[in-house]
Amino acid sequence: MTPLPTRAVGSTGVRLSEVGFGAAGLGNLLRETSEEDARASVDEAWVLGVRSFDTAPHYGLGLSERRLGGALRDRPRDEYVLSTKVGRLLRPNPEPTACDDDGFAVPGDLHRVWDFTADGVRRSLDESLDRLGLDRVDIVYAHDPEMHTATSGREALEALAELRSEGTIRAIGVGTNSADQVAALCATGLPDVIMLAGRYTLLEQSALATALEPAAEAGVAVVAVGVFNSGLLSRPTPDPRSTYDYGVVPPTILARAERLAVICRDHGVDLPDAAIAFPLRHRAVVSVALGMRSAAQVADNIARYRRALPEALWSDLTAAGLLDPRSTAQDRNAL
Repeated sequence: MTPLPTRAVGSTGVRLSEVGFGAAGLGNLLRETSEEDARASVDEAWVLGVRSFDTAPHYGLGLSERRLGGALRDRPRDEYVLSTKVGRLLRPNPEPTACDDDGFAVPGDLHRVWDFTADGVRRSLDESLDRLGLDRVDIVYAHDPEMHTATSGREALEALAELRSEGTIRAIGVGTNSADQVAALCATGLPDVIMLAGRYTLLEQSALATALEPAAEAGVAVVAVGVFNSGLLSRPTPDPRSTYDYGVVPPTILARAERLAVICRDHGVDLPDAAIAFPLRHRAVVSVALGMRSAAQVADNIARYRRALPEALWSDLTAAGLLDPRSTAQDRNAL
């Protein structure tokens, strides 16, 4: 199958698949993923045209990087885009535990050490390349800098900009669960791309004014992740036992998701189909990265992405007060 359509990350020369492969599951996020399933998921993604892959040291204390690198190693390197992240160095755990205490089903023989300094950024990238078994990555994100200090994002971007100017990497950005610093970071002129998790989704458009529009005005691309809000939007009928932002679903959020599902059904649309399609309507969004840990999940997600949705769906969701009117006014042109 031919590769999926791509969109440009500004003027960097990098183009991302409209659907990218998020590899947190390959790091055993929340539960174990077998070696067989991990490899099969990457293989299926390739067959179905995905050419953008994202990982991080944080995901399974390096397991995701090792698995993803192994699955991509024999692929033509110029035919895909690979991103990883910096900000958490992996170091021997002075008090090893049977299981990682940060959400991944892996032994806790390593622990994460925050480091967004120039030296830490370079060491992190070198160590990621060792785990990946590859000679380069295309995009590097500062990972959750807002969780460390108020200045960590800027500090890491300045270090990454040096690597970009040296030609070591092609594009730089910030990966975050918070929209609070996005506008200020875009205004620095440093980032090429922002990876924003869970804040611009069918369920929640809180980042429209604080992140999406500032990014578009600054010429910064956005990769939307967490578009199922950690599971609540992943089924045609929302399950109260599912999770929202990796926690219990509040009743008001569940009610909103159920209203979304009803209107989607009225248009012959499954809720997850709309959840994948929605962020791509915004002019800043170049890709939706989906977490996929099995070949079946990959096939299901790509089939959902490929379904054409009626334009009337978006206007009806807006009329029902479920979408910010400004979100439906955006076009789908990439930056």
